[in-house]
Order: sequence, then structure tokens, then C-alpha cells
Amino acid sequence: MKLPLVLGAVVLAALGSTPARAKGLTVEDMLAMQRLSAPTVSPDGKRVAFAVRDTDYAANRGRVDIWVANVDGTGTRRLTTHPDNDSDPAWSRDSRFVYFSSTRSGSAQVWKIDASGGEAEQVTKLPVDVNGFKLHPDGKRIVVAMDVWPAARTLADSVKLDDAKAKTKSSARVYDQLLFRHWDQWEDGRYSHLFMWTPPELGGKADDARDLTQGQATDSPTHPFGGMEEVDLSPDGKTLAFVARVGGRETAWKTNSDVFLLALDGNNKPVNVTSAYGGYDNGPTFSPDGKWLALRSMARAGYEADRERIVVLEMATKKLRVVTEAWDRSAGSITWSADGKTIYTSTDHVGNHAIFAIDVVTGGAKLVVEKGNNSDPQRAGDRLVFQRDTLVAPTELFTMKPDGSDVRAITHLNDERVKKITWGQYEQFSFKGAKGDTVHGYAMRPAGHDGKTKVPLAFLIHGGPQGSFGDHWHYRWNAQAYAGRGYGVVMIDFHGSTGYGQAFTDAIRGDWGGAPYEDLMMGLDAAIKKYTWIDDTRLLALGASYGGYMINWINGKTDRFKALVCHDGNIDERMAYYDTEELWFPEWEHGGPATDKTDSYTKHNPIDLVKNWKTPTLVIHGGLDFRVVDTQGMSTFTALQRKGVASRFIHFPDENHWVLKPQNSKVWHDEVLAWLDKYSKRR
Repeated sequence: MKLPLVLGAVVLAALGSTPARAKGLTVEDMLAMQRLSAPTVSPDGKRVAFAVRDTDYAANRGRVDIWVANVDGTGTRRLTTHPDNDSDPAWSRDSRFVYFSSTRSGSAQVWKIDASGGEAEQVTKLPVDVNGFKLHPDGKRIVVAMDVWPAARTLADSVKLDDAKAKTKSSARVYDQLLFRHWDQWEDGRYSHLFMWTPPELGGKADDARDLTQGQATDSPTHPFGGMEEVDLSPDGKTLAFVARVGGRETAWKTNSDVFLLALDGNNKPVNVTSAYGGYDNGPTFSPDGKWLALRSMARAGYEADRERIVVLEMATKKLRVVTEAWDRSAGSITWSADGKTIYTSTDHVGNHAIFAIDVVTGGAKLVVEKGNNSDPQRAGDRLVFQRDTLVAPTELFTMKPDGSDVRAITHLNDERVKKITWGQYEQFSFKGAKGDTVHGYAMRPAGHDGKTKVPLAFLIHGGPQGSFGDHWHYRWNAQAYAGRGYGVVMIDFHGSTGYGQAFTDAIRGDWGGAPYEDLMMGLDAAIKKYTWIDDTRLLALGASYGGYMINWINGKTDRFKALVCHDGNIDERMAYYDTEELWFPEWEHGGPATDKTDSYTKHNPIDLVKNWKTPTLVIHGGLDFRVVDTQGMSTFTALQRKGVASRFIHFPDENHWVLKPQNSKVWHDEVLAWLDKYSKRR
């Protein structure tokens, strides 16, 4: 099968010069991979539509198109070919059409195309961008999400306010409360509202819609990462379920989000059905018969990494019941079985991301598929479709029986590219870490390495800190990118990591530089003892976010590393509290506001150990990072320079916490690998 690529001259040149023999992974290889996302199975269970991103290196962007494939693995083909992005596919009730979001009209609108091919047809012609949509069960109406002014009574009124704002010459931003900016965007007074769009044949207008959340001064879906997975419609189309945060001025330091129900048969007000819960409530999903609504809920207020329990709401009585109270894992997406007796979900699980089947009555959890990174299970007739990736393969679609047997690949988008690469062999290992607990990690040999000669080691430290470096393909922190350069790689899931039980995740609170640091050093020692190919005189450590904080902490604690790389990491936890936007995070991690808990913020503060810094350090930061602001990186570089420590600072003014633009990604990898090469004297 011939797969189209949209690549610029630089990437084409790199690929064109590739020798016939296999080689290790490079950044050019990663840019060439086709990135699959947003799969959705047709109602008849026979086909799956999904989005595929190709990298247009010359344009410094990703180009996204809609593809379809038969669930049996045949008939994979690209459905849309427009230069503008087409994303977020959804099937019509009769499985004939694929609806999708596209910017091809000059703004983001809903379009549709016959799944067998043909020309796409614009559906909505709304005066503002559609940020997401959900098809109504009647097959005609559409729930859409759009950013509007909460005081506006109609969409037209909001557009008038947009026009008035655009005519203002002043650039001043004025705020009376937090949050005034979030992730990488400044707040502008508009909020995401849910609207019901009705087609002209039912009396509506293509360019208008009814605001279902009128006056709401909060976002639905929630910002910055919420999508239409936070919205669902009952099978009979009479009830809308959605998520909103209702904290007002306290939103910056409270995690509370709730699930609301809205009857669509009149001018009704949304009803909060999870008001008794103080943490995150998310992912409302109706059962096939509409009698139940499942959702994910965190019990503890203010803690963004609490265990996500599956809760079901009986629609007739509005009574809530926690299903997975005894299951020590955090549920991901929710998919009901056809008979409503089982919920399929995915979760971090001992260095993997596994799919489980949950008995809705008993809460019993059965492991369905374990190894690798498996996510987003969906019903497809008598089978399940899911996404899978590993440390040696980017995401593809697979299908299996509900018990996890008979796993088959549906898509093969990157098979030919994968075959041309020599991969670093890897395995999981464990050791006794801090507090006497068992801690897990991964070790990877350089690409093509026979395990007989000594090699320098790249020691990767994950962020979060409630996260995991597991058997997972990554486009920003891909262990194979270092193995392909000739480095061994070790990754440790220290205390605070996810997938090992909630107590293990909770253990990092108030102990950022304690047990996690011990785990990292003990894990490195265990790896050096176990894997004789590691050259312990050429160790290099890299980390981002919390991992960047840890790099700064390491610099003050040990000189065992030849070089360090700090990406978007804090140097001063106390000042970082006042810099960041989501205050609930440091308040939970350090036990309260910095105004009240000074000792906690200074307990493990890298700035207090700057006097010990001596290891050459590459510092990288994004100018649009409002989570860990760029002045933290600037301060780190200033401290290094003033002390005369070899250092280099790279600032990406157009990137947030992550480096996403293709050309910036290449610069990032080139600079990081050159820094490692310089101080490891890699041969």
C-alpha cells in the first residue's frame, strides 16, 4: 500500500541520504512517522474512521486528514485530501457518512463526506470557530462547542462583542481574579459554551445555534485540555451530560469539576449530579440502554493525580454508586459493553498502559491486554478496537475479542518505516528502592549493540511527577532517539509514578527531593550492576518539568554525571508558586500556599544548593510555558553562568511546556544530542 507523506526538503534530504542498511531511530524518522489518533467505530461495527497527521516540515506544521479502514484490516485509505486540517471524525447513524471538523472554509466548521468517497460538504456555517462537536442521536442536530461572551444572550450578540473588541486599539489586559492565563493562553473573557445546532430542514439556520449553557462563566468542555469526551447525549437524545468547573475565583486553587445533566425538551437549567464530590469528575458516558451514566471521579479535592474511580449514576433515581472502590488503579476512557454489564477502560499498569474489563455490578477488574501502551477500547460488533504503541512502534489500530484473545492489526501505516530502523533492545527490571519498596524501570541498549562493549548512558527522568516512563512511543521523549545515537538508556518509575497503586503515587507529596531522588540513584546503581554494557564513567541525565526540577536538584546533590539537560524545570519552588497558574498543584504537593508553608517549599529547593553546582548543563525553556514559566529557566542559566559552570540556554518563544513545531523539534533533538556527545565523548 502506498502511503502519502507531506515532508519538507530537509526531511526528504535526510531520508533520501539514508543508507540501505538499517539504522537507529533519528529525529527525521520520527518526523516521517504518520501519527494516528481519534479512532471511532461505525455504528454497524464494520469500519473505523480515524485522523492521521503527516509532518509538513517546510511549512513547520502537521497536516491532518481523515482515513477509514475496515475492522477486519482491509480497505485502509485516506478519505480527505484538502491542504487544511480535517480532524475529529464521527459517524452518521446509518454508517454512511463521516462527519469531521475542518478549517478549509477559513474557520473551523463541521463537514461531512460519504465514507465510500467523494467530495466533502460543509454542514455548519457558524460565525465563530467550532471547537468540537457531538452528533445528536436523531442524525440531524449537532451539539457544538464555541467560545462566546457569557453575557451575550445569542450567538449574534457574542459576535457583535467580538467585533467591538477587535476595533479596540489598546492592547491592555485587565483582570480581577485568577485564572488570568492558562497553559499557553491568556484569558480574554470568553468561555466555551455548548450550543445546539439545528439544520435548516428542521427549522434552524446553518449560521446560528442555541446556547445550552447561556450565562455560564466557565468552560464546557473544560480548558485547556478538555474535549468532546466531556460531553455525551443519551441514546434517546433527550438528555445532555457535560462537565464544567464551578469554582469562580477559587478555580485556580481547586480542582473540582462536576458532571451536569440538561433536559433538552425546553428551557431547562443544567443539574449538577456530582455536587457531593469535591475532586475531578469527568468523562460522562451513557450506557447503551440509557438507564445509567458512567463517569470517572476523584475523591480528594485539590489533587489532580488522585485515583479516578468509575462511578455510575442511575438515571431514574439519580443515585450514584462507586464501582471500582477496591480497584487500585486509575480509570481512563469508558466504553460500555453492548449488554451494559461491563465497562472497558485503560490505565497505567506497572510500566505499561493496559486495558481492563470492569464488572459493573461487582467492580471486579479483569486484565484484558497488558504489554505496551494500549488505549481507547471501542466496541466493533463482537470485538474491540483499540490503539497500541510500544517503544519500538508508533500508534496503530488493533482489534481483539473482548477477552483479549485473537489480537490482530487493523492499520499498518508505519510498518515499512519501522522495518528500516534498527531498534535498541530493551527490558523491564526492578530493584529495592527507597523505603524498601520495589521500584521498576526500563533499560535499553544502543541500536544494534551486542551488549559486549561499554557505552555512555542517557538517564531519562519523567515529569508529572505523577507520570510514568513505560513501554510507550513518544515524540518528545523517545528513548529510541538516544539508542539510535549510540547511547544506552535507563528510565526509573520513582515514588510518585503512576501504575503501581495509589499509595505509591501519593508518596511523593512533600518529598520531592527525598524518596524519588533515592529511587533514581538506587535504580541507576542497580542498572549499572545488572547491565555490564553501561559505562559508569559516562553518565548523562535529562529531564523535563518535574524531571527538569530533578535535574537542578541532582546538580546540587551529586557530580556523578558528565552533563545534564534541564527542560522547563523549576529552580526555585517558592517563587514557582507565584509564577504558575494552577495553584492547586503546588498547594497539594507542598501542603498549602507558599504564604503558609514556607518550610515545605524550601525543604527540597534546588536554589538552595546552587552553591554546589558544577556539572555542565543545557537549559531549555518555552516562552509560552505558563505552567513552569520561562524565568525559571533563565534563572537556572544565570546561576550556572555566574558560577562559571559550562552551560547553554535555548529559548523557544513560540512553544509551551512542550516543543511541538517540527523545525523546533529538530533543533531540540540536535542540540540535546550534541550536548550529550560533547561531554560523553561518544565514539
